Amino acid sequence: MDMQQAYKAARIARECAVLIGTPNAQLARRISYELTRGAESRLMRVAQTLEELLENFTETAASVTFLDDQLLDGVQLTEFVKQLAGSAPVVLLAEPGRESEVLRFIAEDKLDFVARVADFAPLVASVMQRRLRWAALGAAPVLGRDEDAAAELAEIFRHEINNPLTGILGNAELLLAHGAHLSGTDVQRLETVVQLAVRLRETIRRVSDAIESNTRVGHAV
Repeated sequence: MDMQQAYKAARIARECAVLIGTPNAQLARRISYELTRGAESRLMRVAQTLEELLENFTETAASVTFLDDQLLDGVQLTEFVKQLAGSAPVVLLAEPGRESEVLRFIAEDKLDFVARVADFAPLVASVMQRRLRWAALGAAPVLGRDEDAAAELAEIFRHEINNPLTGILGNAELLLAHGAHLSGTDVQRLETVVQLAVRLRETIRRVSDAIESNTRVGHAV
């Protein structure tokens, strides 16, 4: 790695800092391990109290913040999330059902909700890794001047968007196939979901192919 590459890696690592807020030290260690395994070094800070979280939030320009709702201890969730999400995306861990309190932030793509059920830690780490990859792309040179960034963008289109979309399409088609009990209105709505999902999948395929084509041309020049 030459000096320019080292500088770029250090800059992206700094701009892709992680802030982990949870009173559960074991959970913090596990998330930290998952985030650093096989990845470049990151500036990572852990806060086990609300006061520590606010202090680190002020000092660290984090690209993503993990918030365990058990850290709030009575503090109003919506207002606190609003404060955090104004600077960087938030991954919120909370009891099932609390997503209704933060729907606005989910819709604005400022927050990812993870329910506190089963073994949720790998999902938390996966969602945070996705946010960090997007942050790294934002810190990298614009498309067309950095083939690595273009390849990463194509990969995100293929997996981070297309895979969930395939799940949505498959479930909608399954409901239609076994939907004899559904009303005509419900069937029409499901058919609309299928049509829009197919349309979006085709758009993603075209964009991904175009990015990969541009990347190959860039390498050949």
